[in-house]
Amino acid sequence: MSSKEYILNKIRENTKEVFDKPNLEAIPVTVYKDPVEKFKQILSDVGGELYEQPEGENLNLEAVIKKFFPEAKTIASTLDEISFANLNPNEVEEPKDLDGIDVAILKTELGVAENAAVWFAQDVKHRILYFIPEALVILLKKSDIVHSMHHAYAQLEKEERPCYGVFVSGPSKTADIEQALVMGAHGARRVLVVLQ
Repeated sequence: MSSKEYILNKIRENTKEVFDKPNLEAIPVTVYKDPVEKFKQILSDVGGELYEQPEGENLNLEAVIKKFFPEAKTIASTLDEISFANLNPNEVEEPKDLDGIDVAILKTELGVAENAAVWFAQDVKHRILYFIPEALVILLKKSDIVHSMHHAYAQLEKEERPCYGVFVSGPSKTADIEQALVMGAHGARRVLVVLQ
């Protein structure tokens, strides 16, 4: 008997009362009057930045990058439409070689209003790309924003599961050390969401 089986058997032997799983359909979920506005508000609250494409105008992403990140030298993207990127991270052999990226441009098809999280199903060679750049620029359509994580998971259940996926909300942050908020502790120091 493996140690895992031993532990599980001990738990079964010592469980006095068994409860039915809750009916998740009966739990009310949050719905916002305007999920896009809620997403923008929460994004600001979690330390993220926003660029909203003006209605009826074409997006000049290169100009947006130059405005927000004028010092950026290494711009990485796997997106075909990003012609000004000077690094394709899928052409790098080792994940450690992605260290030093100033800006990584990524696209998502799912944003969550309640926490300004965006979903990345791994579509890049090295998943460290979601964490190692100094800044992430995330392209998101307003129509791809759902109200809550309940809605997000319901949408993800309909899709084929990737081998890896992650929700990201704003820049990396921690307040563990003397209760002082530190941005960029474990990942990107800045996150810019480009709403289209």
